[in-house]
Amino acid sequence: MRRDGPGGQPDLFRSPTRPAAAGPQVLTVGALTRHVKGLLEPAFGRVLVRGEVTGYRGPNTRGHLYFSIKDAEALVDVKVWASTAPRLRFELRDGLEVTVDGRLEIYAPSGRYSLIAQRLEPSGHGAQALALAQLRERLEADGVIGPGRRPVRPLPVLPRRVGVVTSRTGAALRDFLEVATARHPGVSILLADARVQGEGSAQEVVRALERLQATDVDVIVVTRGGGSAEDLWTFNEEPVVRAIAACRVPVVSAIGHEVDVTLADFAADVRAATPSAAAERVVPAAAELLRALAHWRARVQKAAERRLLLDAGRVEVLRRRLVDPRRLLDGERLRLADASDALAQVLRGQLREGREGLARDAERLQRCHPGARLRADRAVLAELRGRLERAWARGALERAEGLRAAQARLVRRSPGPAVAEAGAGLSALRERLAGAGRAQWDGARHRLERSVQALHALSPLAVMARGYAVVFRVDGTVLRRAEAAQVGEALSLRLLPPGAGERATLADAGEVQVTVAAVRPAR
Repeated sequence: MRRDGPGGQPDLFRSPTRPAAAGPQVLTVGALTRHVKGLLEPAFGRVLVRGEVTGYRGPNTRGHLYFSIKDAEALVDVKVWASTAPRLRFELRDGLEVTVDGRLEIYAPSGRYSLIAQRLEPSGHGAQALALAQLRERLEADGVIGPGRRPVRPLPVLPRRVGVVTSRTGAALRDFLEVATARHPGVSILLADARVQGEGSAQEVVRALERLQATDVDVIVVTRGGGSAEDLWTFNEEPVVRAIAACRVPVVSAIGHEVDVTLADFAADVRAATPSAAAERVVPAAAELLRALAHWRARVQKAAERRLLLDAGRVEVLRRRLVDPRRLLDGERLRLADASDALAQVLRGQLREGREGLARDAERLQRCHPGARLRADRAVLAELRGRLERAWARGALERAEGLRAAQARLVRRSPGPAVAEAGAGLSALRERLAGAGRAQWDGARHRLERSVQALHALSPLAVMARGYAVVFRVDGTVLRRAEAAQVGEALSLRLLPPGAGERATLADAGEVQVTVAAVRPAR
């Protein structure tokens, strides 16, 4: 009769033939496993479990599928037999969230339990796969990977030194060194030891890349052995991918096996399927180099011999066609003399045209000079003043002549009272004429002075005399706006000395050399 322990469960530690007081029964590992198998497998004959696929490597040689599903708390192995695998309507991949319909199985030799899947249904992407997809999109947008990345750099044909980033205790380093030394025993390999999985491994890989770049390596190989997606996750970390893309030397990525793909493979210049394949890509075979060298030496020697024979034939043909060099020299001297005469004539014409153009430009600049314009305006004003004075004098003379004619008429008529009255009127007219002449003269003089003052106020030299300066660039152009100045640009300030008169010119101005330290545009 079976005895049950607490909760109705069978008491495995009591012997069926001994009383309870004799102590617990000692079970073998196999017996314990069989008891657990007998309890759990019937209780979980069919279960539905949802989780994220990880560790999927495709069908094995017998067609079975082995992988695991996980969530934030645990991980369980899943097996899909070859008879069930063809019924899958989708392709399994790491990061895919699936619902497994199957039964629980306990494998006694290892004491591990797993799910035997009868049916699989996808439930969407897991968090890790979604994060990876988002990181890949961000790196493609930044031009680190994808179509917008930097051009792929070719690997050196014969690297002087090869840098390797991996763990010094890993099998990847042994595989790489074995193939590299077998292909070329003299190749120099510099190892930068770094953990390739686990917490903090991404920072170690980045520091290893930085250390190697500070040396004289010609190419860097980033490698590790195979593993699950979690084991390879270091090479999906953003700092590692960006560090590989920013390397100043070509980088070869050899992460895991041929089916393993990480973001580091997209950032590297070359992707190798395995560490051994990376060694074959980076390190040339010495025997192949020697054979190639011998092949090219023979080809160069044959090409040189053919070229010598061809050149010897050409020399013979040219020797037969060769004429007296003195006759050729005389002809060349004649052609040189003709060419020299033609060149001198052309140069003289160009020099004459340049001088004429320079004279025209100087005359145009002289006309546009503020001093020249001011002198021209003063000459016009002087002419206007002379014309005004002559016109006033001519008018006064005409009036005087009229007055004398009137006096003569009055004298001829000589009426007494009329003479006295005319004399009084004449005095009044004389006074009026004198007053009108003075008023006209004063008005003309005042207008002339205002014109001179207006012209002087419009002169840039008058503005400079009040303390202002004209700003010139190095090429002689005037800087008119503060926004046009550049920080660090050299400028020249022209200022008139204190007390400069109206006849001062720009040549009298002093010059100050300054450098622009900052530009503050007008608000």
